[in-house]
Amino acid sequence: MKHEPSFRDSVDLMFNRAVALMDLSPGLEEKIRVCNATYTVRFGVRLRGAIHTFTGYRSVHSEHLEPVKGGIRYSLGVHQDEVEALAALMTYKCALVEAPFGGSKGGLCVDPRAWEEHELEMITRRFTFELVKRDLIHPSQNVPAPDMGTGEREMAWIADQYKRMHTTDINGAACVTGKPINAGGIHGRTEATGRGVQYALREFFRHPDDVAKARMSGGLEGKTAVVQGLGNVGYHAAKFLTEEDGLKVIAVIERDGAIHDPHGIDIDKLRHWIDGHGGVAGYPDGEYVENGATLLETECDILIPAALEGTININNAARIKAPLIIEAANGPVTAGANDILLDKGCVIIPDMYANAGGVTVSYFEWVKNLSHIRFGRMQRRQEEARHELIVNELERLSRDRDLGWTLSPGFKQKYLRGADELELVRSGLDDTMRAAYQSMREVWHGHEGAKDLRTAAYLVAIRRVAASYRAKGL
Repeated sequence: MKHEPSFRDSVDLMFNRAVALMDLSPGLEEKIRVCNATYTVRFGVRLRGAIHTFTGYRSVHSEHLEPVKGGIRYSLGVHQDEVEALAALMTYKCALVEAPFGGSKGGLCVDPRAWEEHELEMITRRFTFELVKRDLIHPSQNVPAPDMGTGEREMAWIADQYKRMHTTDINGAACVTGKPINAGGIHGRTEATGRGVQYALREFFRHPDDVAKARMSGGLEGKTAVVQGLGNVGYHAAKFLTEEDGLKVIAVIERDGAIHDPHGIDIDKLRHWIDGHGGVAGYPDGEYVENGATLLETECDILIPAALEGTININNAARIKAPLIIEAANGPVTAGANDILLDKGCVIIPDMYANAGGVTVSYFEWVKNLSHIRFGRMQRRQEEARHELIVNELERLSRDRDLGWTLSPGFKQKYLRGADELELVRSGLDDTMRAAYQSMREVWHGHEGAKDLRTAAYLVAIRRVAASYRAKGL
């Protein structure tokens, strides 16, 4: 039986493949590869009349740039190797999209569904206390964000706990990103990773040569997709791609099974059903498949794994039929499966790039918190006033010279409206995803050893990290 590398081994294996194509000194190569530090904290919280002990981790992979950045996940499956592998991915991800952060990651061994909200708040605040007093949460040193099992609510608790401990830190809100809008968050952060997946696919389909490598042609319109995981990332990616780009999602895979409908699935309707029933079982539209994982092997154009790592492995990779996979989750394709899929001619848009929308918009939120002003507040009305001058002049020319033409319906209203924060965030994210893809694509097509996008992504990222270390004198 073929050995399946662990998630940590997969990350190291891909790193080693990339550096083998580079001219790095052994010392610098080792410095980039290893994790700088991992802190394990164990703390007790009195809950339900007893003391419960929890174990948490915060791993710092690379401090070539500071602060370091990376989410905190709540799951019973959290362990040190996973957190360190995810921290390494964050280093490369930030480098690839040129977010000025080193890589970090955190996790707490807890099932968030097993505790009431006020109990989870007590657990989160105590975990935060343990990390803050070690400077593992700090606006200029280590800035967490949401991950699996956490969201805006937990980030608000973390920010508040930090500010309780640092009452005079005017930049305290920047200690964590992914906060609610009314607690210093930014418009577009919740949707950011899913929106980034959409922008990544759009950019891929702008290049006919790349699309042809995936044995397809044309654009996104009418293409079929299977989505695994309808959580925050999978839901937003599927929603935007179906509503705005004409993609047809024919299957959605969840914990308790899957829904298959060759005519297309109403994503909002299914999400509403899952929220109300805890799963897809009983959903009235489409066919329910109890063993949902089998639908990963469904005939489709695009496979979007948006849940856990290791979803596609050596046991099922040979049966995957999708010619294009975009990794919305972290590490959904194992290193063993990666080789099998590439041999079959499958194109994989790697996680390091595909799900970088979250850290990109987290960067924007961090900048907003440090600048203490909402994006667009200074220039929006001035922009509208300048546009109005042009529109008024066009209307005057038409009227005075009896040209007989008028502006298209709705044009004036759309043109005159200045960009708000959400539009600016989406614009910045779109630009980031385009630029990052171009840097990968240049290596993919121009470097003899970069046979796939993942290797190209690692090459781009490692070069940038190496340049940062060299600038520090290493």
